[in-house]
Amino acid sequence: MSELINTLSLYLKYPFVRYALIVGVLVALCSSLFGVTLVLKRFSFIGDGLSHVAFGAMAIAAIFNLTNDMPLVLAITVISAILLLRTGQNTKIKGDAAIAMISVGALAIGYLLMNIFSTSSNLSGDVCTTLFGSTSILTLTKTEVWLCIILSIIVVAIFIIFYNKIFSVTFDENFAKATGTRANLYNLLIAVVIAVIIVLAMNLVGSLLISALVIFPALSAMRIFKSFKSVTVCSAIVSVFCSLLGILISILASTPVGSTIVAVDIVVFLIFAFIGTIAGRMS
Repeated sequence: MSELINTLSLYLKYPFVRYALIVGVLVALCSSLFGVTLVLKRFSFIGDGLSHVAFGAMAIAAIFNLTNDMPLVLAITVISAILLLRTGQNTKIKGDAAIAMISVGALAIGYLLMNIFSTSSNLSGDVCTTLFGSTSILTLTKTEVWLCIILSIIVVAIFIIFYNKIFSVTFDENFAKATGTRANLYNLLIAVVIAVIIVLAMNLVGSLLISALVIFPALSAMRIFKSFKSVTVCSAIVSVFCSLLGILISILASTPVGSTIVAVDIVVFLIFAFIGTIAGRMS
């Protein structure tokens, strides 16, 4: 045990490890707050769709050899979130069809562009890193960390300030509209914030695993708690814990960061599901 602690303390001396832990905690916190809303609104796969859009945007940034691709990826993902919300309200194209159309299209075009305009001799390695976030979280610059901190503060502030509106839109959108709440505006706000979270999470778990980061903590909390506030608080705690534990395990065991975090999320979900089942039988 003492050897494990000594190893961890040795790794924590390196800035890139501290950067990874900071970004991991912030991304986990932000994704868990709005993950509850997405699960309850049955719009969970919007994260998956936007993550594929972000992959396509990163492919475009790689073609132009941009050293800092986050602004471009963020802009394209936010625009896609707005289009996705508008398209999902179209009677001819339902929400799930719109997500599938945009996600598959963006993923295919992104990979096609990376093949045609490849500037690297290790294309498969670049794609794997982008999809699964295997090493990018450990190569963050100080600028990227500060940008993540600023965006995370904005996301948390939006959730706190508009908590009541988000709550009403989440549970009964029609009633919210009847009481004068601009439901479409807050749906748009949620979509834009989710796009920001997706871009932040790209470096942590990769584009294919982002949905797990958004969904699993919320589902775990729902196994035990019932109220919106308690589920949100529990989801945030679970998400931060799983992210920290996943990053530390990946560093010590030399496993992919994103996959390790998701594996920890799955284990925690199974534990919560077991506790919820036992509690239900006892009551």
